[in-house]
Amino acid sequence: MNRNTLILALVLYVLSAGGVYAAMRAINQPSTATRTAGTETKTGSNELALLNIDPQEPQDQSCPLNGALFTNTEKQAWEKRRPLYVMIENTPDARPQSGLSNADVVFEAVAEGGITRFGALFYCKVQISDTLLAPIRSARTYYVDWASGFNLPLYVHVGGANEPGPTNALGQIADYGWNNQNDMNQFSIGYPTFVRDSNRIPGKDVATEHTMVTSTEKLWAVASKRGWTNMSPATKLRGKTVAGTDWKSGYKGWSFEEGKAGAGSTSAISYDFWSGFDDYAVQWQYDTASNTYKRSEGGATHIDMSDQAQIAASNVVILFTKETGPINDKKHMMYGTTGTGKALVFKNGQAVEATWSKKDRESELQFLDAKGNPMAFGRGMVWISVLATGDTVTY
Repeated sequence: MNRNTLILALVLYVLSAGGVYAAMRAINQPSTATRTAGTETKTGSNELALLNIDPQEPQDQSCPLNGALFTNTEKQAWEKRRPLYVMIENTPDARPQSGLSNADVVFEAVAEGGITRFGALFYCKVQISDTLLAPIRSARTYYVDWASGFNLPLYVHVGGANEPGPTNALGQIADYGWNNQNDMNQFSIGYPTFVRDSNRIPGKDVATEHTMVTSTEKLWAVASKRGWTNMSPATKLRGKTVAGTDWKSGYKGWSFEEGKAGAGSTSAISYDFWSGFDDYAVQWQYDTASNTYKRSEGGATHIDMSDQAQIAASNVVILFTKETGPINDKKHMMYGTTGTGKALVFKNGQAVEATWSKKDRESELQFLDAKGNPMAFGRGMVWISVLATGDTVTY
């Protein structure tokens, strides 16, 4: 090869490599999606925008989970799917989490030994962008019970408690037939839907168990391939195929206020799940401007890593129920999920005494006010913290 040919080859190589690098950089460049829904505005700096929404399109479509108002474009997207119910951990090493601020409903309870975990429902608010969810952790039986009240949502987890006895969440998932309907266990799906990202939190050395990452669109893509859309799978009955039903068929949902009620004077809420476990102590501060409660835990502002914004809820619910445990050497807990009990509901700066009820595992969780009428929540995120009966809430 002569000198001129060699130089030309080197030039072409450099140009080719640079072109590939530029292309890959463009593909991986995070986009920004901004959406206003009711009083909420969310900008995700690392989320891939999916919907092109006309700024003039009215936000008049109510989310069936929390009543927040969205555009018809977003409604058309969510109606083709069923909600995701995602297990997200809450150890200090796992913080900050990704995606929680985009949840429609969040359940919070102790998973084991005073350590809390979240069961977060993602449906309406995440249609506009592919939302990162992390870190994903294992199933617990009482979260399976709460999820059951939402008509077979896609249950997302990494394995789960499987010891013989009442804490055997994996056994219960199989017994309920979820393996063929809605179970999204990482062990049955794997890469690239689920990825271990040891660099998820820049500058923080994170143990492997705190690194499982996925996203809303990846999960819905797997569900679609399995035939788990908004419709339940078709079944065979006496040799004939019986079509499935929409997940919302028979789902009543909660009641929501029309308009914004006058703000009250209850500005601060605090409670512990277990005495002495200060890393999980929760504080909420009412913000009159946004009519939301801003969350702190362990004495620090609770931030969503996706946008570095403080997590805020339109409704904070304290559900009191029977707590049992730890009941094994892994310090697993049990919480009563059916029957009735007391609750406190914080909305619009007001504290409202209420009761909760759930007839059986598949029944919807209901809340009644002091007059026995269905509780009317504010439109927006509903955050439910589950405490033992008799625990103290300061407000």
